[in-house]
Amino acid sequence: MTRIAAVHGVLAPYRHRQRDLTDMVARACLPAGADRRALDRLHAGALVDTRHTALPLHRYVEPADFGTVNDAYIAAAVDLGTEAVAGALGEAGLSARDVDLVLFTSVTGIAAPSVDARVAGRLGMRPDVRRLPLFGLGCVAGAAGLGRLHDYLAGWPDQVAVLLSVELCSLTFQRSDASPANLVATALFGDGAAAVVACGTRRAMGAAGPSEGAGSAAAAGRAGAAQGAGPVVVASRSRLYPGTERLLGWDVTASGFRVVLDPAVPDVVRKHLAADVDGFLAEYGLARRDVTRWVAHPGGPKVLDAVAEALDLPDGALDVSRRSLASAGNLSSASVLHVLRDTLAADPAPPAGTPGLLLAMGPGFCTELVLLRW
Repeated sequence: MTRIAAVHGVLAPYRHRQRDLTDMVARACLPAGADRRALDRLHAGALVDTRHTALPLHRYVEPADFGTVNDAYIAAAVDLGTEAVAGALGEAGLSARDVDLVLFTSVTGIAAPSVDARVAGRLGMRPDVRRLPLFGLGCVAGAAGLGRLHDYLAGWPDQVAVLLSVELCSLTFQRSDASPANLVATALFGDGAAAVVACGTRRAMGAAGPSEGAGSAAAAGRAGAAQGAGPVVVASRSRLYPGTERLLGWDVTASGFRVVLDPAVPDVVRKHLAADVDGFLAEYGLARRDVTRWVAHPGGPKVLDAVAEALDLPDGALDVSRRSLASAGNLSSASVLHVLRDTLAADPAPPAGTPGLLLAMGPGFCTELVLLRW
């Protein structure tokens, strides 16, 4: 099975109180002299205390075309992505040359060559490293990316794979747009990145990778560091709901990515999630009561409430997700990986051998479930 060797999260350099972000949005989106009380209530109701942005706040009220904003995305994404991957590899006791696959996901900017290629060059990964950039999965991509990493390592059990998520949601900000969807997005989303280092079964058991010989002490030491560092991925399940394409996503316009965000998202979660989770767990002889850790994407307070209600979770089951939302906002695909990192760091650790479930939702509309075992 796939062993999670390390998870490392980073946040964009500029940290702001929610109130300061609300003031900026009011200046940029509302007509002069407009009543802003509804905006203030909306931002307060997001239950976000602080968020991080890739640029200083004054840059967001200045006119800028899509190309200029996307150039800023590329520069910041490469910096944050490099920091996240280097941090995760260091925690796993591995080097950049040990990496066999980089799976990169983002939905807040575009680049060719892709961000993963630029990060690989900065870190000195091997020239034969495999790369798989993904676009369009949005918030679900942290969970889906972990699932696809597991799929890959099932076929290449002696290898090391890295999942990198970089989301600079602030750079999709639409000036002069007072639509409900845009204002909700300005209340919730922040900027950050996360990287997961995962090892296949044979690698986790101590087999050397292609960059060093099987008898190398360094290889054995790094494999030993990776072994047992985190839970294993048992399986994943994808669920796409037909006819829900306009619930969540982007309209791509001359000014960039304009958010599509339907208020019915929590209702869809309440309608479908319990049956999806129960069916998935049942395949492995499990029920909800067996799950010791719930690693849920913090999509927003209403989404987290819907998850808790749909699954009838005990009080406190989503506290790590709620704290992540309060301290950094919704980081799109990176958020569930930040929650995973914080779950791994929390005391006490789950009993060995017990199951956990990582889950996220995103454009499609869809759900991704990842079964973990400690």
